[in-house]
Amino acid sequence: MSIKSFAAKIFAKRIVQKTKIWASNPIETQQRVFDDLIRQAKNTQFGKDHHFDAIKTFQDFSKNVPIRDYEALKTYVDRVVQGEENVLWKGKPLYFAKTSGTTSGAKYIPLTKESMPVHIEAARNAILHYIHETGKADFVNGKMIFLQGSPILEEKNGIKLGRLSGIVAHFVPKYLQKNRMPTLATNCIEDWETKVDAIVEETFHQDMTVISGIPSWVQMYFEKLEQKAQKPVGELFKNFNLFIYGGVNYEPYRAKFENLIGRKVPSIELFPASEGFFAYQDSQNEKGMLLLLKSGIFYEFLKSEEFYSENPKRHTIGEVELYVNYVLIISTNAGLWGYNIGDTVQFTSLKPYRVIVSGRIKHYISAFGEHVIGKEVETALQEATKNTAIRVNEFTVAPQITPKNGLPFHEWFIEFDPDGSGEPDDLILFAKAIDDSMRKQNSYYNDLIVGNVLQKAIITKVAKNGFQEYMKSIGKLGGQNKIPRLSNDRKIADLLKRE
Repeated sequence: MSIKSFAAKIFAKRIVQKTKIWASNPIETQQRVFDDLIRQAKNTQFGKDHHFDAIKTFQDFSKNVPIRDYEALKTYVDRVVQGEENVLWKGKPLYFAKTSGTTSGAKYIPLTKESMPVHIEAARNAILHYIHETGKADFVNGKMIFLQGSPILEEKNGIKLGRLSGIVAHFVPKYLQKNRMPTLATNCIEDWETKVDAIVEETFHQDMTVISGIPSWVQMYFEKLEQKAQKPVGELFKNFNLFIYGGVNYEPYRAKFENLIGRKVPSIELFPASEGFFAYQDSQNEKGMLLLLKSGIFYEFLKSEEFYSENPKRHTIGEVELYVNYVLIISTNAGLWGYNIGDTVQFTSLKPYRVIVSGRIKHYISAFGEHVIGKEVETALQEATKNTAIRVNEFTVAPQITPKNGLPFHEWFIEFDPDGSGEPDDLILFAKAIDDSMRKQNSYYNDLIVGNVLQKAIITKVAKNGFQEYMKSIGKLGGQNKIPRLSNDRKIADLLKRE
């Protein structure tokens, strides 16, 4: 055992002990976070506008601070972007994480000196929990890679801005610098395909032990490695023993990854976003990720079914229930208040509080009142491919409201593994397996099928690299960009049909 791996085990034990203290006192921990946030922001412009000096309880807060998304908070953010101080949080942010917006164009999410360390510590602590639970630490001696955005930062009114993953790249601890891949020059390449090709060349002969990134883009890296090596990734990197991912559910990719790697590799799931680092997988034996209750973030939860009602009830951590679909609302030490990040979660455990990401509140299908969410379509595909040789590269689902013939239906756009053995022998039978799972999970959908309002799901095959071409066509190839699992319209569907 090396000195580095021995030290990692000692450090891991200490961090796990600290985590248990706040995880076993969730309500008190969140109350302290709430009180601290209000105290520190009461003299900001937002604090004055919303009477923070009079807020003593969560009930006061919910009366004074409405739920907002980025568009509703934009007037405040614009003032911060223009260089004004003490608007949403004391002083100025350290950075802006620049993300793709919708109606407002680019979004600028502030990162402060209080919030920035959480992004680094949470990712580190996820690995330390894995080390403590499994006793495996040798991987710290090998090379590690995170497929991320460019670390080149712009500047706006004295504040640096860039992609979150690019900003985080500047905070890699010194003890990991020698192990880190790829080189800075390669990491700065903007074009994603060119960048991945360069990463393949740099890492091909290295002892890669940890690989991290969004599964869809790591898959592209693995495919290029396999093509170059003419053997599975796991044979090329014999000591590759940990995959770290976030951003999307890994399960739809798992079979494909195991095929590319040639063996099973342990994994750690993270739940990071520009707005905050919310959870990480703290155990290989428990379902869900540990919700980070002592990280400068105060959480609220709205039941998804009530979200669009006039006055949905705002639940705090002590009021949540298992396996209910909640919209995640946050208030943070970066100056986001009653902020809807758009993600939905379900609790898998209340002691401690663990969550899974169930989808996006704006990514759903309810063209006929079926209320289908991301978790349901992912589970359906997972069940349909279980114990089969079928390999799915990517997929999305959209409603077909006005078909040329027959009843409306849900259209599944699926890119199967280009290797013929990865495709179903009978596409209709495969579609039935998907549909059966959907009907079992979602009673609204089942009622529509039984009532002859909808016909059963239909699969449209997408050509090899079809999803990559789609993402390239809209300028979102690579980085932290992800294919929506489902849509309530045909915007993505129509572009895929055109590919």
